[in-house]
Amino acid sequence: MIRAKDPRPVLVAGGGIGGLAAALALVREGYRVKVIEQSAQIGEIGAGIQLSPNAFAACDALGVGANLRARAVYTDEMVMFDAIDARRVISIALDARFRERFGNPYAVIHRADIHGALLEGVQATTDGIEFITSTKVVHVDQDEEGVTLIDAQGGRHQGQAVIGCDGVRSAVRQQYVGDGIRVSGHVVFRAVIDTAEFPEALRYTAPCIWVGPNCHLVHYPLKGGDKFNLAVTFHSERPEEWGSMEGDPAEVQRYFRATCGEAQQILRIPKAWKRYSTADRDPIERWSFGRATLLGDAAHPMVQYLAQGACMACEDAVTLALALRREDGDWTRALALYERSRVARTARVVLSAREMGRIYHAKGVERLVRNEMWKGRPQERFYDALEWLYGWTAGSCLAED
Repeated sequence: MIRAKDPRPVLVAGGGIGGLAAALALVREGYRVKVIEQSAQIGEIGAGIQLSPNAFAACDALGVGANLRARAVYTDEMVMFDAIDARRVISIALDARFRERFGNPYAVIHRADIHGALLEGVQATTDGIEFITSTKVVHVDQDEEGVTLIDAQGGRHQGQAVIGCDGVRSAVRQQYVGDGIRVSGHVVFRAVIDTAEFPEALRYTAPCIWVGPNCHLVHYPLKGGDKFNLAVTFHSERPEEWGSMEGDPAEVQRYFRATCGEAQQILRIPKAWKRYSTADRDPIERWSFGRATLLGDAAHPMVQYLAQGACMACEDAVTLALALRREDGDWTRALALYERSRVARTARVVLSAREMGRIYHAKGVERLVRNEMWKGRPQERFYDALEWLYGWTAGSCLAED
Protein backbone atom coordinates (compact mmCIF):
# COMPACT_ATOMS: atom_id res chain seq x y z
CA MET A 1 0.00 0.00 0.00
CA ILE A 2 1.02 3.60 -0.61
CA ARG A 3 0.60 4.56 3.03
CA ALA A 4 3.80 2.80 4.11
CA LYS A 5 6.05 4.58 1.63
CA ASP A 6 6.25 8.10 3.04
CA PRO A 7 5.02 9.07 6.53
CA ARG A 8 5.16 12.82 5.81
CA PRO A 9 1.82 14.55 5.28
CA VAL A 10 0.46 15.88 2.03
CA LEU A 11 -0.05 19.62 2.57
CA VAL A 12 -3.44 20.96 1.49
CA ALA A 13 -3.59 24.76 1.25
CA GLY A 14 -7.22 25.70 1.90
CA GLY A 15 -10.06 24.15 3.87
CA GLY A 16 -13.04 24.92 1.65
CA ILE A 17 -15.02 22.38 -0.37
CA GLY A 18 -12.07 21.63 -2.66
CA GLY A 19 -9.59 21.37 0.20
CA LEU A 20 -11.78 19.01 2.21
CA ALA A 21 -12.55 16.90 -0.86
CA ALA A 22 -8.83 16.60 -1.56
CA ALA A 23 -8.07 15.79 2.08
CA LEU A 24 -10.76 13.11 2.20
CA ALA A 25 -9.64 11.54 -1.08
CA LEU A 26 -6.03 11.40 0.09
CA VAL A 27 -6.81 10.04 3.56
CA ARG A 28 -8.89 7.30 1.97
CA GLU A 29 -5.81 6.35 -0.06
CA GLY A 30 -3.75 6.03 3.12
CA TYR A 31 -1.95 9.38 3.12
CA ARG A 32 -1.47 11.61 6.12
CA VAL A 33 -2.79 15.11 5.40
CA LYS A 34 -2.28 18.55 6.91
CA VAL A 35 -4.93 21.14 5.95
CA ILE A 36 -3.79 24.75 6.32
CA GLU A 37 -6.66 27.25 6.34
CA GLN A 38 -6.41 31.04 6.61
CA SER A 39 -9.80 31.47 8.33
CA ALA A 40 -10.17 31.08 12.07
CA GLN A 41 -12.22 27.90 11.68
CA ILE A 42 -12.98 25.22 9.16
CA GLY A 43 -16.39 26.13 7.79
CA GLU A 44 -18.32 27.29 4.76
CA ILE A 45 -20.36 30.42 4.17
CA GLY A 46 -22.67 31.22 1.30
CA ALA A 47 -26.08 30.02 0.28
CA GLY A 48 -27.43 27.36 -2.05
CA ILE A 49 -25.59 25.11 -4.42
CA GLN A 50 -26.80 22.75 -7.15
CA LEU A 51 -25.66 19.13 -7.25
CA SER A 52 -25.75 17.56 -10.70
CA PRO A 53 -25.25 13.81 -11.28
CA ASN A 54 -21.49 14.16 -11.73
CA ALA A 55 -21.26 15.74 -8.26
CA PHE A 56 -23.06 12.76 -6.72
CA ALA A 57 -20.79 10.39 -8.64
CA ALA A 58 -17.73 12.17 -7.22
CA CYS A 59 -19.10 12.28 -3.68
CA ASP A 60 -20.00 8.60 -3.85
CA ALA A 61 -16.37 7.91 -4.76
CA LEU A 62 -15.37 9.99 -1.73
CA GLY A 63 -17.66 7.97 0.52
CA VAL A 64 -20.02 10.82 1.43
CA GLY A 65 -22.74 10.39 -1.18
CA ALA A 66 -25.26 8.93 1.29
CA ASN A 67 -24.68 11.84 3.67
CA LEU A 68 -25.38 14.34 0.88
CA ARG A 69 -28.47 12.49 -0.26
CA ALA A 70 -29.92 12.74 3.26
CA ARG A 71 -29.49 16.55 3.28
CA ALA A 72 -30.41 17.41 -0.30
CA VAL A 73 -33.68 18.61 -1.78
CA TYR A 74 -34.55 16.63 -4.90
CA THR A 75 -35.92 18.60 -7.82
CA ASP A 76 -38.59 17.67 -10.36
CA GLU A 77 -37.28 19.68 -13.29
CA MET A 78 -35.04 22.55 -14.36
CA VAL A 79 -37.07 25.47 -15.68
CA MET A 80 -36.16 28.59 -17.65
CA PHE A 81 -38.61 31.49 -17.82
CA ASP A 82 -38.32 34.64 -19.88
CA ALA A 83 -38.10 37.42 -17.31
CA ILE A 84 -39.73 39.92 -19.68
CA ASP A 85 -42.99 38.14 -20.55
CA ALA A 86 -42.90 35.27 -17.97
CA ARG A 87 -43.18 32.59 -20.66
CA ARG A 88 -41.71 29.16 -19.97
CA VAL A 89 -38.76 28.74 -22.37
CA ILE A 90 -37.35 25.34 -21.31
CA SER A 91 -38.33 22.55 -18.95
CA ILE A 92 -35.89 19.67 -18.45
CA ALA A 93 -37.39 16.73 -16.57
CA LEU A 94 -35.31 15.36 -13.69
CA ASP A 95 -37.44 12.29 -13.14
CA ALA A 96 -36.72 8.56 -13.44
CA ARG A 97 -35.66 8.97 -17.08
CA PHE A 98 -32.99 11.49 -16.08
CA ARG A 99 -31.73 9.35 -13.19
CA GLU A 100 -31.57 6.28 -15.38
CA ARG A 101 -29.65 8.16 -18.06
CA PHE A 102 -27.04 9.65 -15.70
CA GLY A 103 -27.10 7.19 -12.82
CA ASN A 104 -27.77 9.88 -10.23
CA PRO A 105 -30.31 12.58 -9.36
CA TYR A 106 -30.19 16.35 -9.60
CA ALA A 107 -30.59 18.12 -6.28
CA VAL A 108 -30.04 21.39 -4.44
CA ILE A 109 -28.38 21.88 -1.07
CA HIS A 110 -26.84 24.54 1.16
CA ARG A 111 -23.09 25.03 0.69
CA ALA A 112 -22.59 24.43 4.41
CA ASP A 113 -24.21 20.99 4.06
CA ILE A 114 -21.85 19.74 1.35
CA HIS A 115 -18.89 21.18 3.27
CA GLY A 116 -20.22 19.53 6.44
CA ALA A 117 -20.62 16.17 4.71
CA LEU A 118 -17.01 16.29 3.51
CA LEU A 119 -15.78 17.38 6.95
CA GLU A 120 -17.67 14.54 8.62
CA GLY A 121 -16.14 12.15 6.12
CA VAL A 122 -12.66 13.41 7.01
CA GLN A 123 -13.33 13.28 10.75
CA ALA A 124 -14.65 9.73 10.47
CA THR A 125 -11.19 8.59 9.44
CA THR A 126 -10.19 9.21 13.12
CA ASP A 127 -6.53 9.74 12.28
CA GLY A 128 -4.22 10.75 9.50
CA ILE A 129 -5.34 14.39 9.30
CA GLU A 130 -4.38 17.64 11.01
CA PHE A 131 -6.06 21.04 10.70
CA ILE A 132 -4.22 24.32 11.15
CA THR A 133 -6.38 27.46 11.08
CA SER A 134 -5.72 31.23 11.06
CA THR A 135 -2.72 30.51 8.84
CA LYS A 136 -2.23 31.94 5.36
CA VAL A 137 0.10 30.19 2.93
CA VAL A 138 2.36 32.63 1.07
CA HIS A 139 5.13 30.57 -0.53
CA VAL A 140 6.17 27.06 -1.53
CA ASP A 141 9.73 25.75 -1.40
CA GLN A 142 10.38 22.35 -2.93
CA ASP A 143 13.00 19.97 -4.21
CA GLU A 144 12.90 16.46 -5.59
CA GLU A 145 12.31 15.00 -2.13
CA GLY A 146 9.53 17.16 -0.73
CA VAL A 147 7.95 20.56 -0.14
CA THR A 148 7.86 23.23 2.53
CA LEU A 149 4.93 25.61 2.82
CA ILE A 150 5.79 28.97 4.37
CA ASP A 151 2.98 30.90 6.03
CA ALA A 152 2.48 34.60 6.63
CA GLN A 153 3.86 34.31 10.18
CA GLY A 154 7.04 32.66 8.94
CA GLY A 155 5.97 29.18 9.96
CA ARG A 156 7.31 26.28 7.91
CA HIS A 157 5.25 23.17 7.15
CA GLN A 158 7.03 20.23 5.59
CA GLY A 159 5.44 17.48 3.54
CA GLN A 160 5.75 15.18 0.57
CA ALA A 161 3.62 17.35 -1.75
CA VAL A 162 1.29 20.36 -1.75
CA ILE A 163 -2.22 20.64 -3.17
CA GLY A 164 -3.18 24.29 -3.75
CA CYS A 165 -6.90 24.50 -2.90
CA ASP A 166 -6.68 28.16 -1.92
CA GLY A 167 -9.35 29.57 -4.19
CA VAL A 168 -9.62 32.22 -6.85
CA ARG A 169 -6.75 34.27 -5.42
CA SER A 170 -4.55 31.21 -4.91
CA ALA A 171 -1.07 32.00 -3.57
CA VAL A 172 0.16 28.67 -4.94
CA ARG A 173 -1.11 29.53 -8.42
CA GLN A 174 0.32 33.03 -8.22
CA GLN A 175 3.76 31.63 -7.46
CA TYR A 176 3.80 29.08 -10.25
CA VAL A 177 1.54 30.58 -12.93
CA GLY A 178 1.45 34.29 -12.14
CA ASP A 179 -1.64 35.12 -14.19
CA GLY A 180 -4.38 37.53 -13.18
CA ILE A 181 -8.04 37.03 -12.40
CA ARG A 182 -10.65 38.12 -14.94
CA VAL A 183 -13.28 40.25 -13.21
CA SER A 184 -16.44 39.53 -15.19
CA GLY A 185 -18.32 42.73 -14.39
CA HIS A 186 -21.27 40.51 -13.42
CA VAL A 187 -22.55 40.98 -9.88
CA VAL A 188 -24.49 38.37 -7.88
CA PHE A 189 -26.81 39.21 -5.00
CA ARG A 190 -27.64 36.20 -2.78
CA ALA A 191 -30.22 35.69 -0.05
CA VAL A 192 -31.94 32.82 1.77
CA ILE A 193 -35.53 33.37 2.84
CA ASP A 194 -38.23 31.41 4.66
CA THR A 195 -40.50 29.47 2.34
CA ALA A 196 -43.54 31.09 3.97
CA GLU A 197 -42.39 34.43 2.52
CA PHE A 198 -42.05 33.06 -1.02
CA PRO A 199 -45.02 33.39 -3.39
CA GLU A 200 -47.00 30.16 -3.17
CA ALA A 201 -47.66 30.02 -6.91
CA LEU A 202 -43.90 30.10 -7.60
CA ARG A 203 -42.77 27.46 -5.09
CA TYR A 204 -41.49 25.06 -7.70
CA THR A 205 -39.45 22.10 -6.51
CA ALA A 206 -36.97 23.00 -9.18
CA PRO A 207 -34.03 25.26 -9.95
CA CYS A 208 -35.87 28.05 -11.77
CA ILE A 209 -34.12 30.74 -13.78
CA TRP A 210 -35.76 33.91 -15.05
CA VAL A 211 -33.59 35.23 -17.87
CA GLY A 212 -33.63 38.88 -18.90
CA PRO A 213 -31.56 41.53 -20.68
CA ASN A 214 -28.17 41.63 -18.95
CA CYS A 215 -29.68 39.98 -15.86
CA HIS A 216 -31.25 36.84 -14.45
CA LEU A 217 -32.82 35.50 -11.26
CA VAL A 218 -32.48 31.95 -9.85
CA HIS A 219 -34.51 30.37 -7.05
CA TYR A 220 -34.92 26.89 -5.58
CA PRO A 221 -35.87 25.30 -2.22
CA LEU A 222 -33.35 24.44 0.52
CA LYS A 223 -33.23 22.78 3.94
CA GLY A 224 -35.94 20.22 3.30
CA GLY A 225 -38.15 22.88 1.75
CA ASP A 226 -38.10 25.25 4.75
CA LYS A 227 -36.03 27.87 2.93
CA PHE A 228 -35.64 29.27 -0.57
CA ASN A 229 -32.33 30.26 -2.09
CA LEU A 230 -32.33 33.40 -4.25
CA ALA A 231 -29.51 34.53 -6.51
CA VAL A 232 -29.79 37.46 -8.89
CA THR A 233 -27.14 38.44 -11.40
CA PHE A 234 -26.70 41.60 -13.46
CA HIS A 235 -24.08 43.37 -15.55
CA SER A 236 -22.78 46.17 -13.38
CA GLU A 237 -22.62 49.65 -14.84
CA ARG A 238 -19.59 50.55 -12.73
CA PRO A 239 -16.05 49.15 -12.49
CA GLU A 240 -15.98 46.11 -10.19
CA GLU A 241 -13.32 44.48 -8.05
CA TRP A 242 -13.60 40.82 -7.12
CA GLY A 243 -15.00 40.36 -3.62
CA SER A 244 -18.13 40.57 -1.49
CA MET A 245 -19.99 43.11 0.62
CA GLU A 246 -23.46 43.85 1.92
CA GLY A 247 -25.91 44.48 -0.90
CA ASP A 248 -28.36 47.34 -1.33
CA PRO A 249 -31.88 46.12 -2.32
CA ALA A 250 -32.34 49.33 -4.32
CA GLU A 251 -29.48 48.29 -6.62
CA VAL A 252 -31.28 45.04 -7.47
CA GLN A 253 -34.49 46.90 -8.25
CA ARG A 254 -32.65 49.28 -10.56
CA TYR A 255 -31.14 46.54 -12.71
CA PHE A 256 -34.35 44.50 -12.89
CA ARG A 257 -36.81 47.31 -13.53
CA ALA A 258 -37.68 45.95 -17.01
CA THR A 259 -38.65 42.47 -15.77
CA CYS A 260 -42.11 40.96 -15.35
CA GLY A 261 -44.38 41.12 -12.32
CA GLU A 262 -43.45 37.64 -11.08
CA ALA A 263 -39.75 38.49 -11.01
CA GLN A 264 -40.45 41.81 -9.33
CA GLN A 265 -42.55 40.06 -6.68
CA ILE A 266 -39.68 37.72 -5.82
CA LEU A 267 -37.07 40.48 -5.77
CA ARG A 268 -39.00 42.53 -3.22
CA ILE A 269 -38.89 39.76 -0.59
CA PRO A 270 -35.32 39.89 0.82
CA LYS A 271 -34.58 42.71 3.25
CA ALA A 272 -30.84 41.95 3.17
CA TRP A 273 -28.58 40.66 0.42
CA LYS A 274 -24.95 39.64 0.15
CA ARG A 275 -23.28 41.17 -2.91
CA TYR A 276 -20.57 39.31 -4.85
CA SER A 277 -18.56 40.64 -7.77
CA THR A 278 -17.67 37.56 -9.81
CA ALA A 279 -14.43 36.55 -11.50
CA ASP A 280 -12.78 33.65 -13.25
CA ARG A 281 -9.44 33.02 -14.98
CA ASP A 282 -8.54 31.96 -18.48
CA PRO A 283 -7.92 28.20 -18.67
CA ILE A 284 -4.32 27.03 -18.47
CA GLU A 285 -2.66 23.92 -19.92
CA ARG A 286 -0.40 23.30 -16.95
CA TRP A 287 -1.15 23.49 -13.23
CA SER A 288 1.28 20.94 -11.75
CA PHE A 289 4.86 21.90 -10.94
CA GLY A 290 7.12 19.29 -9.41
CA ARG A 291 5.38 18.19 -6.23
CA ALA A 292 2.88 21.07 -6.27
CA THR A 293 -0.48 21.09 -8.01
CA LEU A 294 -3.76 23.00 -8.04
CA LEU A 295 -7.33 21.88 -7.41
CA GLY A 296 -10.79 23.44 -7.57
CA ASP A 297 -11.02 27.21 -7.93
CA ALA A 298 -7.25 27.54 -7.69
CA ALA A 299 -6.93 25.48 -10.88
CA HIS A 300 -10.01 26.56 -12.85
CA PRO A 301 -12.13 29.31 -11.27
CA MET A 302 -15.35 29.75 -13.20
CA VAL A 303 -18.40 31.97 -13.31
CA GLN A 304 -21.56 30.46 -11.92
CA TYR A 305 -23.69 29.94 -15.02
CA LEU A 306 -23.35 26.13 -15.17
CA ALA A 307 -23.46 25.64 -11.36
CA GLN A 308 -20.32 23.48 -11.55
CA GLY A 309 -17.68 25.06 -9.30
CA ALA A 310 -18.04 22.67 -6.34
CA CYS A 311 -18.82 19.75 -8.66
CA MET A 312 -15.53 20.22 -10.52
CA ALA A 313 -13.56 20.45 -7.26
CA CYS A 314 -14.97 17.12 -6.08
CA GLU A 315 -14.19 15.53 -9.44
CA ASP A 316 -10.63 16.90 -9.18
CA ALA A 317 -10.14 15.30 -5.76
CA VAL A 318 -11.32 11.89 -6.91
CA THR A 319 -9.15 12.05 -10.04
CA LEU A 320 -6.07 13.07 -8.06
CA ALA A 321 -6.44 10.16 -5.66
CA LEU A 322 -6.99 7.66 -8.46
CA ALA A 323 -3.95 9.00 -10.32
CA LEU A 324 -1.82 8.44 -7.23
CA ARG A 325 -3.18 4.92 -6.93
CA ARG A 326 -2.45 4.10 -10.56
CA GLU A 327 1.08 5.52 -10.37
CA ASP A 328 1.77 3.85 -7.02
CA GLY A 329 2.46 7.12 -5.23
CA ASP A 330 4.99 8.50 -7.71
CA TRP A 331 4.13 12.20 -7.48
CA THR A 332 5.70 13.26 -10.77
CA ARG A 333 3.83 10.68 -12.82
CA ALA A 334 0.62 10.96 -10.77
CA LEU A 335 0.37 14.74 -11.04
CA ALA A 336 1.03 14.58 -14.76
CA LEU A 337 -1.79 12.04 -15.11
CA TYR A 338 -4.13 14.08 -12.89
CA GLU A 339 -3.48 17.22 -14.92
CA ARG A 340 -3.85 15.42 -18.24
CA SER A 341 -7.16 13.97 -17.08
CA ARG A 342 -8.63 17.29 -15.97
CA VAL A 343 -7.33 20.22 -18.06
CA ALA A 344 -9.52 19.87 -21.15
CA ARG A 345 -12.69 19.01 -19.23
CA THR A 346 -12.42 21.87 -16.76
CA ALA A 347 -11.44 24.32 -19.51
CA ARG A 348 -14.57 23.33 -21.39
CA VAL A 349 -16.65 24.04 -18.30
CA VAL A 350 -15.00 27.44 -17.76
CA LEU A 351 -15.60 28.49 -21.37
CA SER A 352 -19.09 27.00 -21.53
CA ALA A 353 -20.09 28.83 -18.36
CA ARG A 354 -19.06 32.13 -19.94
CA GLU A 355 -21.11 31.35 -23.05
CA MET A 356 -24.14 30.31 -21.02
CA GLY A 357 -24.04 33.67 -19.26
CA ARG A 358 -24.24 35.37 -22.65
CA ILE A 359 -27.23 33.22 -23.63
CA TYR A 360 -29.05 33.87 -20.37
CA HIS A 361 -28.60 37.63 -20.68
CA ALA A 362 -29.56 37.98 -24.34
CA LYS A 363 -31.58 41.00 -25.36
CA GLY A 364 -33.30 42.27 -28.50
CA VAL A 365 -33.36 39.82 -31.39
CA GLU A 366 -30.83 37.55 -29.60
CA ARG A 367 -33.45 37.06 -26.88
CA LEU A 368 -35.93 35.90 -29.52
CA VAL A 369 -33.38 33.50 -30.99
CA ARG A 370 -32.61 32.09 -27.53
CA ASN A 371 -36.28 31.50 -26.81
CA GLU A 372 -36.71 29.60 -30.09
CA MET A 373 -33.52 27.51 -29.83
CA TRP A 374 -34.94 24.70 -27.73
CA LYS A 375 -38.61 24.95 -28.74
CA GLY A 376 -40.15 21.50 -29.22
CA ARG A 377 -36.94 19.66 -28.28
CA PRO A 378 -37.67 16.22 -26.74
CA GLN A 379 -36.17 15.39 -23.34
CA GLU A 380 -33.69 12.88 -24.74
CA ARG A 381 -32.09 15.59 -26.85
CA PHE A 382 -31.59 17.74 -23.76
CA TYR A 383 -30.01 14.73 -22.06
CA ASP A 384 -27.76 14.16 -25.07
CA ALA A 385 -26.55 17.76 -24.83
CA LEU A 386 -25.78 17.33 -21.13
CA GLU A 387 -24.02 13.97 -21.45
CA TRP A 388 -20.52 15.46 -21.63
CA LEU A 389 -21.06 17.25 -18.32
CA TYR A 390 -23.34 15.02 -16.25
CA GLY A 391 -22.06 11.67 -17.51
CA TRP A 392 -18.73 11.83 -15.62
CA THR A 393 -17.83 8.80 -13.51
CA ALA A 394 -14.90 7.90 -11.31
CA GLY A 395 -14.45 4.69 -13.26
CA SER A 396 -13.57 6.49 -16.47
CA CYS A 397 -12.05 9.75 -15.28
CA LEU A 398 -8.36 9.01 -15.89
CA ALA A 399 -6.85 9.86 -19.24
CA GLU A 400 -5.57 7.06 -21.42
CA ASP A 401 -1.83 6.75 -21.77
